[in-house]
Amino acid sequence: MTGVDTASLEGLSFEAALARLEKIVHQLEAGEVDLEASIGLYEQGQQLKAFCESKLKAAQARIELIQIGPDGEPKGTRPFDTE
Repeated sequence: MTGVDTASLEGLSFEAALARLEKIVHQLEAGEVDLEASIGLYEQGQQLKAFCESKLKAAQARIELIQIGPDGEPKGTRPFDTE
């Protein structure tokens, strides 16, 4: 078994990728597969984990903070600062 095809990851939603990752973790923890298959699943899990992390970072970058003016009313938005 080999890793996940990068092109197939791009079509996945965050939730679908996370569900696949959770299934892999369950299989590995339960010992349901032989050693060779476990190595392949581990590789897939690593790719899915990286994919999920990149999706989360992209979502965080899109979050905007509402700016409040001196009169207490919203005056616009600014990008979310992750630092």
